[in-house]
Amino acid sequence: MVVIIGYQIYDVARADYGMSIAAASFQLGLLGFAQFVPLMLLTPVAGVVADRFDRRKVAASAMAVDFLVALGLAIVTATELRSLPVLFALAALHGSVRVFVGPAMGAIAPNVVPAGLIPRAIALNSIGTQAGAVAGPASFGFLFASHRALPYWASTGLLVLAIISVLAISTMPPPPSEARRAHPVRQIVGGFQFVWSERFLLGCISLDLFAVLLGGATALLPVFARDILHVGPEGLGQMRAAPAVGAAIVALVLSWRPLARDVGLKMLLSVGAYGAMTLAFGLSRHFLLSLGLLSLLGAADMVSVFIRSSLIQLNTPDDMRGRVSAISGLAISASNELGELQSGFAAALLGATGAVVFGGAGAIFVTVVWAMLFPELLRARSFAPQYRLRESET
Repeated sequence: MVVIIGYQIYDVARADYGMSIAAASFQLGLLGFAQFVPLMLLTPVAGVVADRFDRRKVAASAMAVDFLVALGLAIVTATELRSLPVLFALAALHGSVRVFVGPAMGAIAPNVVPAGLIPRAIALNSIGTQAGAVAGPASFGFLFASHRALPYWASTGLLVLAIISVLAISTMPPPPSEARRAHPVRQIVGGFQFVWSERFLLGCISLDLFAVLLGGATALLPVFARDILHVGPEGLGQMRAAPAVGAAIVALVLSWRPLARDVGLKMLLSVGAYGAMTLAFGLSRHFLLSLGLLSLLGAADMVSVFIRSSLIQLNTPDDMRGRVSAISGLAISASNELGELQSGFAAALLGATGAVVFGGAGAIFVTVVWAMLFPELLRARSFAPQYRLRESET
């Protein structure tokens, strides 16, 4: 659904509003901003909600609202009532409800999986996620080319299946009584204080924030599909699916043989590789080469996500996981949405190619800087909780 919203806004801006490539690219940046504002405002609340209430019901309720968003997009598109204000409003609502899904779902795994199996569970979960990320954009590109409302109708059905799946999870332990007694504002502040005081967690979360903020090429894929590589919505679907293909392959390998040594160094190297593949994609003018580079980009990103997610889960107490997951999700989403805004601005000034090349170089630069600012990341030899490592060293 996110893929089609971006392409539709760019296409409407070009075809219906007569905007230039630069002006239409800027609309993609505004789309990221429209999704970031509710994300910034609601993420702290979402973390507290995930720690105070049944996480399954929180996620299912948010998906139910997202179902209504998909339904609205389907009706608007089918009846030709689409316009930039309507599309922006529905995209912002979509971003708002998705805020509540991440913290709730991210905090469920440690409640149903033994700590020793969490790295494998994260890898298996990533396989499912990436499989959807492959099948969704690839098939929705063709559905959109066939009939513009079809992707949204498909999304409504898939969201119903997602709601049923989440509610089918076995009963989990109730939230601690202290979580319900504590003042919500105090809980929000406590979550940020915990992350800020734990330099290791702060380094993991902020690395992704700044690297993807600069290195994200996803927002400008509609520009590459329509006006640079000339492959249309079908090609856009394949390009959006390509990173997920690389990520799914890596996730499959990691589920069978998880990383165990020098995980901090490998996380930093994978982020640097992500930036290098982004830079190379910006320079490519061959569709198949671009697909290959995007696949490698996704593979590098999967290694980073696997290590970072495992480290964050295993270094966070259960009563804080909802809030820490929310903060981590805020960083990830902020990097995506603000990255889209940055990409839109940069594309308006430098062109789409210049923006992507600049972003890839920026991600490499961030990796080097973070290795120096947070030596704790380099010292992470395994997934063992880092506070234990510090105690044993002292």
